[in-house]
Amino acid sequence: MDHHVKDPGLAAAGKARIEWADRDMPVLASIRERFAAEKPLDGVRVSACLHVTTETANLMRTLAAGGADVVLCASNPLSTQDDVAAALVSEYGIRTYAIKGEDTESYYAHIDAAIDHKPHITMDDGADVVGRIHAEKPEALADIIGGTEETTTGVIRLKAMAADGALRYPIISVNDADTKHLFDNRYGTGQSTIDGVIRATNRLIAGRTVVVSGYGWCGHGVAMRASGLGASVIVCEVDPMRALEAVMDGFRVMPAVEAAAECDIWVTVTGDINVIDTPMFEALKDGAIICNSGHFNCEINIAHLREKAVSVRETRPLVEEFSMPDGRLIYLLADGRLVNLACAEGHPASVMDMSFANQALSAEYMMKNHASMEPGVYPVPRDIDEGIAALKLETMGVAIDTLTAEQQKYLASWQEGTV
Repeated sequence: MDHHVKDPGLAAAGKARIEWADRDMPVLASIRERFAAEKPLDGVRVSACLHVTTETANLMRTLAAGGADVVLCASNPLSTQDDVAAALVSEYGIRTYAIKGEDTESYYAHIDAAIDHKPHITMDDGADVVGRIHAEKPEALADIIGGTEETTTGVIRLKAMAADGALRYPIISVNDADTKHLFDNRYGTGQSTIDGVIRATNRLIAGRTVVVSGYGWCGHGVAMRASGLGASVIVCEVDPMRALEAVMDGFRVMPAVEAAAECDIWVTVTGDINVIDTPMFEALKDGAIICNSGHFNCEINIAHLREKAVSVRETRPLVEEFSMPDGRLIYLLADGRLVNLACAEGHPASVMDMSFANQALSAEYMMKNHASMEPGVYPVPRDIDEGIAALKLETMGVAIDTLTAEQQKYLASWQEGTV
């Protein structure tokens, strides 16, 4: 099986959508043009486990233009855009294993197909490929020189592996690049999460109380966008610094159990387990909507919710209604999976332009420098990060100042003080 997609007949529609996204990804397009000329990834086998979206398709095109032999599988069972998967196979010759709604067995079979490609470079969104290789398929390590990781959740897993001495090859944390997390996580997650909630429920945000668990950059974005649409926002945090920041940003901050009593819509973006758990379920008011925009569907204790519910039914696509013993109704979106991708289209292309530029350039950097890199988690080199920012500004038609020689000298000296 050299690919597994839902319907090859969707390819034409997928190609049109990929081209539409490409118009808003000029940084990646410029890298693709250079890659096509220079072939920095010639003969390199890349196994990518990412959300199969229009933006990801343009990253795959860029890697292939650079000479890479690419295989792509989905990093979430509900995030695949089936027309894009079909187009990648039929229109661009990218081996793709992804079907929206695939079961757990198929999901891991697709990951195994990507690993069986014997990659030199892995490209992860959640570290499932890395985890699978280390736990189930260590023979694949023989060919691997390095990898990249896209998400906060994946970086957390990889750093834990490195701390345990378990990580066997170097991985660049694309997520930690400023041109990724300051923009993708904040503006991408903020807009796409609210988009997913609205598409799934058709509920008005204005006048509602929106609870956001986690005030990292993703939480920043969700809170900001919900507030901009007229919601009253409550932030729940365990980190005192982030909680203080949320207060200073104008949001109410309180423990999750207290927030549950006021909640109309709850979004988790923490990367941790059971953020909405038994005490919160018991305190939620009738009609509350709960969802997750973190990578894994472990942030909501769905097993407990199913156990306690008197009945469960689907009231709209990807909206489950749980009837509780006391008569309250609780609504869960997208089985607790990424609501922005399961119920909407994920991040807009303009912001993914920078994230995937980091992916492409990090793969190139890994090819040039892997021999000197020990197993561990590495940042994106600063010159790559700043170069992407500068190129993005240029494509937006934005010019900035430069330091004069006098200013550079002043910043590099210590002799001058109060005059």
